[in-house]
Amino acid sequence: MIVADWVDDGLRDALTAAGLDTVAGAWAYAGGADLDKPGLGRRRRTRLELTDASGRRHQLYLKRYGREAVSARLRRAWTHGFGRGPARVEYENVVAARAAGVPTMRPVACGERDGCGCLLVTAVPGDALERCGAGFLAQHADAAQHVTAALATLVRALHGGGYVHRDLYASHVFLDVSQGNVALYLIDLARMFRPRWRRRRWVVKDLAALRYSMPAEWVGGQWEAFVAAYAREMSAARRRALATAVGRKARSIARHAARRAAREQGE
Repeated sequence: MIVADWVDDGLRDALTAAGLDTVAGAWAYAGGADLDKPGLGRRRRTRLELTDASGRRHQLYLKRYGREAVSARLRRAWTHGFGRGPARVEYENVVAARAAGVPTMRPVACGERDGCGCLLVTAVPGDALERCGAGFLAQHADAAQHVTAALATLVRALHGGGYVHRDLYASHVFLDVSQGNVALYLIDLARMFRPRWRRRRWVVKDLAALRYSMPAEWVGGQWEAFVAAYAREMSAARRRALATAVGRKARSIARHAARRAAREQGE
């Protein structure tokens, strides 16, 4: 297992005591609460808490990846190079995102063996904007500008570092106001990568996914301010072109989602 440099002896000992210091031990781990959602396939996600010898509690997420099809390994090799499974790729993505200034989880450990892998990361505070955003903004209308500024800063850091998320929906942006200030965190970095070609296309897809999934009231009142903050170094003409492309793609996402929902209702 690769263990992050920041992990101290107390947490290391807690990982060992729980059997989470090896790939086999991580796969055998039966504690915590499994989190199910459509599309996980051969993956498992588990939320858990470890307490070290000093009494500190560590909220963690364990991701376990089963053996992949050859086609999936080839696609990953195209974007990330050979010799990296999904656990290693996501671990490296978390490290890269943090280095780029993106507020996100901390990497704890990862390992791969015999085609299977595991990843441990810390939890981030707050709740997904998809779940809490509309209610929060309805109760705190004066906070909309703070959310917009924090969101623009987060996405600028991601894209400014040369990366795209490829799943930049409001379900993957967490809002935390526990310290009295608006703070946002990006999660689920499994698909993040640095595009070598057609970068603008990927950026537009990220922004369109965000626009489509954010609360309608925020989009109606804050989207233009978000684009202005996100693309502040662009000329007005380029900002307008970007906003047009993002709007077009967001409408495409909405049509696709509507067709899928109709199919599911007809089944």
